[in-house]
Amino acid sequence: MKLPVNRNNGALALAMVLALGASLADPATARDRKAAAPDVSGPAGDYPVTLGEPFVVDGVTYTPADTLNYDAVGKAVAMGTDEGGAGRINGAHRTLPVPSYVEVTSLSSGRTVLVRIDRRGPMSGDGLVALSPMAWSQLGLPGDASAPVRVRRVNPPEPERALLRTGQAVPPRMDTPPGLLAALRRKLGLEPPVGELPVTIHPAEVAAGATKPPAPAKPAVKVADTPTPKPQPKPVPKAEVATAPKPAAPPEPPKRPAAPAAAGRYYVQIGAFSQRGNAEAAARKAGGSMVQAGSLWRVRSGPFSAGDEAERGLAKARAAGYAGARIVRD
Repeated sequence: MKLPVNRNNGALALAMVLALGASLADPATARDRKAAAPDVSGPAGDYPVTLGEPFVVDGVTYTPADTLNYDAVGKAVAMGTDEGGAGRINGAHRTLPVPSYVEVTSLSSGRTVLVRIDRRGPMSGDGLVALSPMAWSQLGLPGDASAPVRVRRVNPPEPERALLRTGQAVPPRMDTPPGLLAALRRKLGLEPPVGELPVTIHPAEVAAGATKPPAPAKPAVKVADTPTPKPQPKPVPKAEVATAPKPAAPPEPPKRPAAPAAAGRYYVQIGAFSQRGNAEAAARKAGGSMVQAGSLWRVRSGPFSAGDEAERGLAKARAAGYAGARIVRD
């Protein structure tokens, strides 16, 4: 027994199959479907850039702005893994566009890394930037709650942007020169102004009764450095040459007695570097030597005797571009 066939239903099913195939083969439909799901790991992942409305943190109002030459110093705080920073070199800032890219420099070591800013923060405290655990580790910051840093907005090339968008690290930048690093630390109040650098006191001097570091020695002005002009004799007529008395020589200025040399030897510490190559370059430039102290390489010149000789060594180091150089005692 044959069942009746509904030819109208068969025709309808065939029409639906043909319509679906046509839509899949249509290039315009395929483009629309691709546009509906953009690839956030590609260049489109950096757009659109957003700013947002002003907001308040601890009583201070922050207004996001598209500042192209942003450059500031402050504190970096660690961002928790539950804040969206797990597995990425990213960070949070209160006013920079989202997303944007910055170079973050540790003012302790001079190391600089590239970070992608993709969120707002920190939402409490006085931190300038919040860094993900991977960014914190790549910068070599200690496990403290905050660390002094410099944040400078940059426009990196697309290959570096792509690495950060996919959670990969960009190779670190060159270490910041010691002179610039010292200037940034002074800007944040971490070092005294130039001319007021303290002299390091040896522990033996503290045990002997020294309670505070002595004031930095000022360059001594010797009497011989400012010679007294000698009076010129008046012209004598020819007839009186034989009888004219010879002018008396002016009295010589009194000589300043030399101060007794202090016990011990003095050095000029030029700087401390995290990479040996940078320390060797500084030693060649300033005429010093290297001493390894833990993970750092310290460069110093000397030894010098106390007083003018040590001051001349300090002046030479600063003239070579190392404004943070200071006198230390062995």
